[in-house]
Amino acid sequence: MINPLFTFQIEAVQNRARAGSFVTPHGVLETPSFAPVGTQATVKSLTPEQLSDLNASLILANTYHLHLRPGDKLIKEMGGLHKFMHWSGPILTDSGGFQVFSLAKKRVIDQDGVTFRSHIDGSKHRLDPEKSIAIQENLGGDIIMAFDECSDPYDMQYSREAMTRTHQWAERCQRAKTRSDQALFGIVQGGIQEDLRQESAQVISNLDFPGIAIGGLSVGETKPEMYRILEVLDQALPGEKPRYLMGVGTPEDIINGVRRGVDIFDCVLPTRLARHNAAMTRFGGRMNIVNAQYAQEEQPIDPQCECYTCQNFSLAYLRHLVISKEMLAATLLSIHNLHTLIDLVNQIRNSIIAGEFEDFFQQFDQKYAENKPAGRMQI
Repeated sequence: MINPLFTFQIEAVQNRARAGSFVTPHGVLETPSFAPVGTQATVKSLTPEQLSDLNASLILANTYHLHLRPGDKLIKEMGGLHKFMHWSGPILTDSGGFQVFSLAKKRVIDQDGVTFRSHIDGSKHRLDPEKSIAIQENLGGDIIMAFDECSDPYDMQYSREAMTRTHQWAERCQRAKTRSDQALFGIVQGGIQEDLRQESAQVISNLDFPGIAIGGLSVGETKPEMYRILEVLDQALPGEKPRYLMGVGTPEDIINGVRRGVDIFDCVLPTRLARHNAAMTRFGGRMNIVNAQYAQEEQPIDPQCECYTCQNFSLAYLRHLVISKEMLAATLLSIHNLHTLIDLVNQIRNSIIAGEFEDFFQQFDQKYAENKPAGRMQI
């Protein structure tokens, strides 16, 4: 059923890459799009004004964390997430499903839902599809997620069980949803098994969500395996719905995802790298700012970068902040890292509209291969 508050229009296509616009009650989301992650209603170390200056168009917040602290009912009483965190643009809330996967030692899964212990104080909680939707309705995001279960990508039996529960929970989420000003996305699961992914894509597509998320990737599988599954889903998912690849956000994964039909991305990586003193580069490299080679370096992280950090500060200054454990280091590095990804998706979008995406991809791929051996660090 079409909801006039949420419309998706594809403006240009080159091969499988798409440039589009997803209209929400809090603004238009131009795609491809990268969403900074504000797990606890804040993108770490940055103000909403700084995010606006970066041209961020969508922010992700976390159902599990905000339910535990400060509480979704309190946020509702305070006017919802937009007012609470002073963000006027679109907000996406995840369902808490990934925490089902990541809190393996603190949870018990059954057919109806999940019982888990809080990572904060050990208190006992219950999360199921109906509870997840109720929390997300209290939070008031524009895009909300169906409650799902993410599995070990290499465990086929568990992947099938988790996929089946995800399908059952998706239907329960649809029945539980009451707000017309929120778009509920279904989530495709199935590990790295092509047949499971095709089955999941068909089931979720038949439920006619206004958008579809791809879950259970970037959780331990190799990049070729992830790209293979995206190619399978590109053929299996309806072309008229926006596609959201959950938790993926390196430059190489974004451009390869777009090339396989993905529209929306999010990831904690840019701000996490910043808190670990690392700067992202445009073609996949990472610079460890602590390195002594930067102690007297007058150049910025990237002389061609137009972000506030690179336009105003040298590597020597950034290294000084890091060594001195100044909070400003995380802010300036987060600005640069987020700019790197947001600027990348904007360039990708422009190249699709201009009919030049394949050339853009080939140039990126060549420069990525040249930069890959140098400056890499794992966080």
